[in-house]
Amino acid sequence: MIGWYVHHQGRGHLHRAMAVGAELDEPVTVLSSLDPPAGHAGDWVRLDRDDHGGGEPSAGGRMHWAPLGQDGLRRRMHQVSHWIERERPRLLVADVSVEVALLARLHGVPVVSVLVPGRRDDVAHRLGFDVSERLVATWPAAATGALLPGLDQAVLTRVRAVGGLSRFPVALGRARRPGPPRVLVLGGAGDEGWDPALLARAVGSAPDWEWLVCGPPGPWCAEPHQLVLDADVVVTHAGQNALAEVAAARRPAVVVPRPRPHDEQHVTAAALREGGWPALVEQDLPTGGWRERLHRASTLDGAGWAGWCDGGAARRFAQVLAEAA
Repeated sequence: MIGWYVHHQGRGHLHRAMAVGAELDEPVTVLSSLDPPAGHAGDWVRLDRDDHGGGEPSAGGRMHWAPLGQDGLRRRMHQVSHWIERERPRLLVADVSVEVALLARLHGVPVVSVLVPGRRDDVAHRLGFDVSERLVATWPAAATGALLPGLDQAVLTRVRAVGGLSRFPVALGRARRPGPPRVLVLGGAGDEGWDPALLARAVGSAPDWEWLVCGPPGPWCAEPHQLVLDADVVVTHAGQNALAEVAAARRPAVVVPRPRPHDEQHVTAAALREGGWPALVEQDLPTGGWRERLHRASTLDGAGWAGWCDGGAARRFAQVLAEAA
């Protein structure tokens, strides 16, 4: 039995758990504040939320989120502890929480921590790395140093980078659907997305392109794969899940990072800019010049994403878990 803690922010953590769980030969119980996705048949522990109220959250800088006097936190940690005592898991995957990783280790359960890009050299992150048996990252190994700036070699050499992990298979060659050039704008579940007025000005600067917005500030789309495949260019934030799905579809992209803790998406964008990937990178959403920008992006060869996502990341992640503890 494996426990898998899934953070509620965004949907990439959940998609990782579902994809890797399908590759495992042992049962997985998800522990999360999220509801299980439709049709999910595995065990699920619904955790209380702990992000409303409370006092000082960092325990003097040793934690990221452990607010004093917060009832949701107290119940949440009790729920995890109760599940560990009842089920006696072989290991726990933390994606991502230093506090949950530490709690599991204090119960004598080996921990595999999932790494996220960004500036992770603070005391709390280092504690989480130190108590983990394995560190797994869903990006190509060659990008580890760029995606974790500031960390020393003692941590970097422990990272098992399994490649970009997409829910969907790598796209094979396919004929383009007739019609005008198409651009898909992918918004993430982690925030409200780009300012609609700014996005409208961007759309207006390339009226000869057919624009579709999927996710904030547009309507949410739980299964965007066919839309990604159908696009000539994808405009996306720099979240790990979105990038992996664009890479699996072998579509050229314009990447515009969104604000995230620890500079996650801006660090990712910088790595993409320097790495020679089939993507144009902008620091903020431009409101003009999109006709020329989309044309330039459309000339990039999406096959260049093969080094980011080759379709084998979920299997390699599952192998790391099979070898752990």
